[in-house]
Amino acid sequence: MVDATRRTTHFKLHWSKLIHMSSILRAFPFLTLAHAIVVLRVVTAILFLAHAVVRIYNGTIPGFAEFLAARGWPMALLIVWSITVAEIASGVLLIAGRCVRWGVAALLFIDVMGIVIIHAKLGWFVGEHGTGGVEYSLALAVSLLTIAAADREKNSTYSH
Repeated sequence: MVDATRRTTHFKLHWSKLIHMSSILRAFPFLTLAHAIVVLRVVTAILFLAHAVVRIYNGTIPGFAEFLAARGWPMALLIVWSITVAEIASGVLLIAGRCVRWGVAALLFIDVMGIVIIHAKLGWFVGEHGTGGVEYSLALAVSLLTIAAADREKNSTYSH
């Protein structure tokens, strides 16, 4: 009889934990949609900023320029510096929440060109199953489109 009571108590404890977990999941992710968009905007900006800053810090701008020049791109060093400056400026704009769609447009252009010039030839996966594929760049593109759509929605003067 003690064993049956213990099982019933044990079952009640599990059931109460599930009910508690259900109430937690109803509140998850503990952010409003507006806050989640801000998080997405800032994190996406940081990813692009990091790309540019690391390119400068590691001194890989000349190597990237050589890569483009070898594929027939004229003024490759100027292009790479333009990409780098655009990533920094656009990242700062996105973090500040200013001229968001202009910043997104620049970053989306860079991202799509990266897919076309570099990543598409390398397949889908970035890591584990492949190297340098489009999966990460595509995730960035979707993030950028979401950020731009949210900004348009927030700043629109027309009604739906």
